[in-house]
Amino acid sequence: MLLAAVSLQGEIMNRTTLIFIRHGETVANRENIFRGRMNFPLNSNGIEQARCLADALARFKIDVLYSSPLSRALDTAKPIANVQNIEINIEEKFTNISLGEWEGVPHSEIAEKFPEEYNLWLTEPEKLIIPGGERLAEVQRRSVEAVEEIVNKHLNCTVAIVSHRAVLKPLFAGLLTIAEPYFWKIHIDNAAYSIVYYSKLQGYTLYQSNCNQHLNDFVYEG
Repeated sequence: MLLAAVSLQGEIMNRTTLIFIRHGETVANRENIFRGRMNFPLNSNGIEQARCLADALARFKIDVLYSSPLSRALDTAKPIANVQNIEINIEEKFTNISLGEWEGVPHSEIAEKFPEEYNLWLTEPEKLIIPGGERLAEVQRRSVEAVEEIVNKHLNCTVAIVSHRAVLKPLFAGLLTIAEPYFWKIHIDNAAYSIVYYSKLQGYTLYQSNCNQHLNDFVYEG
């Protein structure tokens, strides 16, 4: 009986640490513009956020680093890679949601032109269909699939993943089995990080969420 308990405890401690990171600030975050897959670069504050983030994560020994292919994510990942002396692995499944015709358009303009659709964005975006865009359920499927592949490949390692708000929210809901509507129940700031543990015995466990103590200036996006 004692041996069984020790074995189970070992299974729990044999865990993979996943550090999920939202990219740093861009002008589109500051000006409340829908971003999607438009390649908005980090602004000056976003560059500083990325540097502070890398310093904050220096206490971890990160074994592997993955990033969305969009420049704002890659430029957030680069200081981390430099501090940790590791390479960046680009993962297409962590790219941002496609927002179709809404990409690059201010929220105020969408609210005026498409009031019903915009209200759905503010209440239950899981039900929203944007012309030419991607549904959150599709984002969830591809991002959860990517994490499962990473966990199987890097079991018992510490893995950092840099992505986007509209990827991380459905991803967390998928990993933690949070039912719809979940999007506005999860908050993630630019250049904040969250920690999820994975073990074969217990699955995914949220350990820390939206860690932003290293940030001096950031935009609250509700």
